[in-house]
Amino acid sequence: MTNVSVNTNVGAMIALQNLNKTNSQMEVTQNRINTGLKVASAKDDGATFAIAQSQRASVSSLDAVKDSLSRATSSVDVAMSAGESISDMLTQMKEKALAASDTSLDTTSRVALNTDFEALRDQLTKTMQNAKFNGINLIDGSLPGLEALANADGTSRLTVAAQNLSLGGSIVTLATTASFATSSSAGALLTTIDASINNVSAALAKMGTSSKSLEAHLTFIGKLQDSITAGIGNLVDADLAKESAKLQSLQTKQQLGVQALSIANQAPQQVLSLFK
Repeated sequence: MTNVSVNTNVGAMIALQNLNKTNSQMEVTQNRINTGLKVASAKDDGATFAIAQSQRASVSSLDAVKDSLSRATSSVDVAMSAGESISDMLTQMKEKALAASDTSLDTTSRVALNTDFEALRDQLTKTMQNAKFNGINLIDGSLPGLEALANADGTSRLTVAAQNLSLGGSIVTLATTASFATSSSAGALLTTIDASINNVSAALAKMGTSSKSLEAHLTFIGKLQDSITAGIGNLVDADLAKESAKLQSLQTKQQLGVQALSIANQAPQQVLSLFK
């Protein structure tokens, strides 16, 4: 037979333990609903929290990678735009030189053509010098190339080779002082201009390939970042539908626990009836 005591109410103690347990579980569930996370801190699950934090650092680092790739893409695009303009100007210069190589042309007309030729030549240099983005010029010979971050650790990089489109260089072989005064000197420039046009086209093709590579990698980094973010969510996000159902269950248990505790607290009063 269970001892009846007014000093030690075992029933109340058990009811209180169960009620405290229910309240503790209810607090956890409410926190999950409030934060949307089943692992909001290391206290919830140290191992999972550490993994999630590591992956969050990777996601944050990938933002820097995307910025680096975007800057590199912009630099290449500016260089390509300038290169296309230079190619167009070389084509116009060829037209002027070809027209001036006509032996039937009078001196005045040839001088006018040479003036236009020299203006295009000088404009070519200005275009090349102003092809900058964020202080980077990939076609004036000031840089050997450009490197962009390729991963979150900074251990891998994408390299874009510069293309020197300066006059008198290996690509634009036309001299910085190129001009003509006679039909023969104008004709002599045609071969050089043709070679320069072909070289510029090849240089633009290389930059175009580099630009595509940068854009493709930027797209991949974006998808990788999304995948890692989704993975973090799988680790730490709470199932709110499940937590909502659990909350209702715990609320019912809490009410029953309070009722059980109330009943257990009334037990010592039954001792009074024994002394009547």
